[in-house]
Amino acid sequence: MAEQLQKEIQNEVEVLKKYEKEYKLQQQQRQQLNGQLNENEVVKTELDFVKGNEEVYKMIGKVLIKQDLVEAKQNVLKRMDFIKGEIKRIDNASTVTEMKLDDCRTKLTKLQQEMQQAQLASISKNKK
Repeated sequence: MAEQLQKEIQNEVEVLKKYEKEYKLQQQQRQQLNGQLNENEVVKTELDFVKGNEEVYKMIGKVLIKQDLVEAKQNVLKRMDFIKGEIKRIDNASTVTEMKLDDCRTKLTKLQQEMQQAQLASISKNKK
């Protein structure tokens, strides 16, 4: 019985590590998206200062391409909407992963308690 519990504990530890790795990756992705969102908010703010008759350029590679102000603002807003959607998706996935982590930790704790009880029972048997 103790060997079976030990295998279950090892399996559960592996699952826990997998979920922790997944959660860490999700948090890194969210952090990266937040950075992108902040950059786009700065661009939007700068574009709001531009008057209608001034020229706006977009850098594509090493080249500056003239762009319509309205089009530039729309592109930035679309990017911001996309990034916000991705942040929401990652937040939802993180919530699910957190729940899986909690379940895994609970199961692991239960298995460890069962293992301790089995060991105590084994010790009690050996003393008799």
